[in-house]
Amino acid sequence: MIIEKAQRLNSTEEYYFATKLREIAKRRAEGENIINLGIGSPDLIPATESLEELAAQSKKHDAHGYQSYTGIPQLRQAFATWYEQYFEVSLNHESEILPLMGSKEGIMHISLAFLNPGDKVLVPDPGYPAYNAVANIVGAEVIKYNLTEENKWLPDFEELESLASDGIKILWLNYPHMPTGTKATKVMFEQLISFARKHKILVVNDNPYSFILNEEPLSILAVPGAKNLAIELNSLSKSHNMAGWRIGCVAGDAEYLKCILTIKSNMDSGMFKPLQMAAVKALGKDAGWYKSINAEYAKRQLLAMEIFDKFKVKYDKAQTGMFVWGKIPPTFENSYAFSDHFLDSKSVFFTPGAIFGKNGEQYVRISLCSKQEVFKEVISRLEN
Repeated sequence: MIIEKAQRLNSTEEYYFATKLREIAKRRAEGENIINLGIGSPDLIPATESLEELAAQSKKHDAHGYQSYTGIPQLRQAFATWYEQYFEVSLNHESEILPLMGSKEGIMHISLAFLNPGDKVLVPDPGYPAYNAVANIVGAEVIKYNLTEENKWLPDFEELESLASDGIKILWLNYPHMPTGTKATKVMFEQLISFARKHKILVVNDNPYSFILNEEPLSILAVPGAKNLAIELNSLSKSHNMAGWRIGCVAGDAEYLKCILTIKSNMDSGMFKPLQMAAVKALGKDAGWYKSINAEYAKRQLLAMEIFDKFKVKYDKAQTGMFVWGKIPPTFENSYAFSDHFLDSKSVFFTPGAIFGKNGEQYVRISLCSKQEVFKEVISRLEN
């Protein structure tokens, strides 16, 4: 290179899955039949109505121009109706819903909108690596708060109180929790809102897993007074099998969303209108849609748990979401050793829990985003 890289890259590593997928692709190209049970990319297809709407809208002459940074009114209304129907949260579709190109971009937008270099953020351990990575990119100081199996993977409020200090602006939250599959509780959300009010901290709940193997979706915005203290990210990636479509939203008080929009409007030129119209159809699906995809995920979950049983990996049968999280036996030094052992000996890839933080070092994760036949093939390989 003829120029030096930006200093922020010194504290930011490439996403683990990006490098691991390159390794797997290389080994496959060399003839190895690797089964990847690591990535949470839904293999099921979106609703027929969404596919048909995308095709029909794409044929219209006026569908291919730039779109509003705030999304079309129909999509904002669809998100608001969805929140009212399933989360019992009333949102003004004109000012309290901001569509995003997937919720992951929202993590960056929120951080750029509210964090200055040196500001502090509370990040869960284990947790989605993007929270930590984006904080590093914008120059914020990461303060980890511990989630442990002993505390049922829920925040320890005594610890949070001990960590609260001047300069903390954001607490990242992700329930239903990835990677552990722990469901939120109303009491926990109420405690978090009280904590946020006391310390003047913005809580951001990242909520894309609410409908996967979970019959009681919850939103932190349902807590009275939460809109002044919390915002929520949501997505169609998991709930509607539309991961590659990049459709999500951030919901909350209009003043917060105005700040986020200021960043967003400088980073994109609006979402393809046919995608937005197709998303409206997806959000309009009734409860039967979620039941149908969960019926399939439930079968896969049993097979994933059977894989864990064979190697004495301990897990909670009540976990939700599109992964199964389990504690490895003590014969393995850590989750990387477990993952590498089965990748090298059986050509099967499991996600090492250590990528989600130090509290995940003795755990591994299986994704449910493969057909039942694939899980059965893994079981067969592991038995031989």
